[in-house]
Amino acid sequence: MASGTDLTLRQKIEKKRLKVAVIMIFIAIPLVMFLGFSFLPESWYMVLSAVVLILTMAPFFMVFENRKPRAREIVLLAMMCALTVVSHIFCHIVFPIQIGTAMIIIAGISLGPEAGFLIGAMSRFVCNFYMGQGPWTPWQMFCWGLLGFLAGLAFNRNNTESVKSRNFKVIMGPVLAMAFAFGAAYLSYLIWPGEDGTFVGWRLYVFGAAGLLAGVILQKKRLPVDGLTLALFTFFTTFVIYGGIMNISKMILSVSQPGGEAMSLDALRVLYITGAPYDFMHAGTATLCVFIFGNSMIKKLERIKIKYGIYK
Repeated sequence: MASGTDLTLRQKIEKKRLKVAVIMIFIAIPLVMFLGFSFLPESWYMVLSAVVLILTMAPFFMVFENRKPRAREIVLLAMMCALTVVSHIFCHIVFPIQIGTAMIIIAGISLGPEAGFLIGAMSRFVCNFYMGQGPWTPWQMFCWGLLGFLAGLAFNRNNTESVKSRNFKVIMGPVLAMAFAFGAAYLSYLIWPGEDGTFVGWRLYVFGAAGLLAGVILQKKRLPVDGLTLALFTFFTTFVIYGGIMNISKMILSVSQPGGEAMSLDALRVLYITGAPYDFMHAGTATLCVFIFGNSMIKKLERIKIKYGIYK
């Protein structure tokens, strides 16, 4: 059993690692992507993808700051990347199901936020060698990684065996945050309909992202790992975070295309309105996958970690 000094040291290292991860994910990587797409030719997207991968590795390898890495830990990471890539490509060909997104969220919950971001970015990079590389690759890497990071940040993966609760009090904070966010979105629509004249548009993404981030902060490391909570989290994060960021990327990337429109709020509104059905289907199919096998897979990964003493 670890002594009090060891636990204190571990907690300090975890806090330091989390701070580095936040800086990399929310400052360094967006800055690199902004500078890259602003000043480099579009054909340099592979260079940007490589830089994003390097930046995602930094927080994860801080796990080994005070000890040597073990092969079993790297193997588990590689296995999750390979499983995500294979399952996503298979479903992309056979069934229109976004199982890769579900796998990233499962990986983030089981292996932690830093590993979740790394698995998400790496898996998307490898997937696109089969599904098509392009300027969209760094954006997809960032979005998948962000889903894994937020999942690892929000859920308490240590209670997969003991917590079966569907008590509303456990998830009341995030649910109320999302309800308030969507209520505020609808109120803003009633007060100012805007030129698009529809509620299904940028309001769902902007207000939803604010509510989602507030919910994650309120319930940090405390969400129970059960089917209902996993499904709700997967749907909202995929629809709001992944869909919201990828719609912005479409506008930015279209500027350099022949006949592309200039960046503007009107163009972004159109993308949000037209992209909502796809984002809904993406979030819905990923949610279905998580609801069906997410809990059982997380339990299996936890047993592997306990058996081989991984990340302890």
